[in-house]
Amino acid sequence: MHISLNTFSKIPDQENIRIYTHLQISEDSHTLYGFADEEERKLFRLLISVSGIGCNTARMMLSSMDVQEIESCILRDDSLQLKNIKGIGEKTAQRVILELKSKLKKEGISSGLPAAPKIKEEAMAALLTLGFNKQTVDKTLDNLLKTSPSADVEDLIKKALKAL
Repeated sequence: MHISLNTFSKIPDQENIRIYTHLQISEDSHTLYGFADEEERKLFRLLISVSGIGCNTARMMLSSMDVQEIESCILRDDSLQLKNIKGIGEKTAQRVILELKSKLKKEGISSGLPAAPKIKEEAMAALLTLGFNKQTVDKTLDNLLKTSPSADVEDLIKKALKAL
């Protein structure tokens, strides 16, 4: 059974363990791939659905990064991070992002996406209710989020009121 390094590190030193498997049947072989959890197997299956990504490349990707990191790279369009994985070039990284981004969003996976868009929307709604110009508020909020990306809604509104 072929497993990723992440799966290997998660396997407890016990006699009885649960491994999720994927059987890959080709003309000349039947190969079994094992995963420590369902999420890793699901991402593996998504990865091998991409043209140019085979089982060994997908296993290499899962050995280089964990599931959340790969999903985060895909959702953030971070082809540079994906290119750092052995066997993944620029075109392959972009193809992975292009083909899997909508599938991950459809499954409700949003890991790695910053909370800033939601915070910005809430702050925008509050400031527009107070009667400020939408374009001015939008620019101001963008500038404030660049300087303090971890600000919560209340702080963002207070800073925006001062700036406006």
